[in-house]
Amino acid sequence: MRMNYYPPCPQPELVMGFCPHSDASGLTILLQVNETVGLQVKKDGFWVPVSPLPDAFVVNIGDALEVVTNGIYRSIEHRATTNSQTERLSIATFLNPRLDGNLGPAPSLLGPKYPAQFKTVSGADFMRGFFSKELNGKSYLDTLRV
Repeated sequence: MRMNYYPPCPQPELVMGFCPHSDASGLTILLQVNETVGLQVKKDGFWVPVSPLPDAFVVNIGDALEVVTNGIYRSIEHRATTNSQTERLSIATFLNPRLDGNLGPAPSLLGPKYPAQFKTVSGADFMRGFFSKELNGKSYLDTLRV
């Protein structure tokens, strides 16, 4: 679980609250605590704001789920921006792969017409590799492509 606090910033155009990235997790469940808009997702090359809804969660697909589904479900690149007037608070919970298992495309999704799009690695190596790199879009996921 991670709590994110973004204080008001007098020049939000000069500061990124959280740089563009995708999550290592299978799923990320995010609660946007207040009504300040700051989460943005990348869709068709454009950044789209995600308006907070009262009593609602945002569920993001992470890199681990993209690997397991062999790209059928795609992880979402997202970022956080700051606001000049109000603070923003969010709480994220992550469903991560087991460290003592392997992470790769599910065998039931593979076949002659559907070859593996990703390498199989240990859960520990997957998480270690993700967190050893600078957050930069979906760059770690690209290192696992076959």
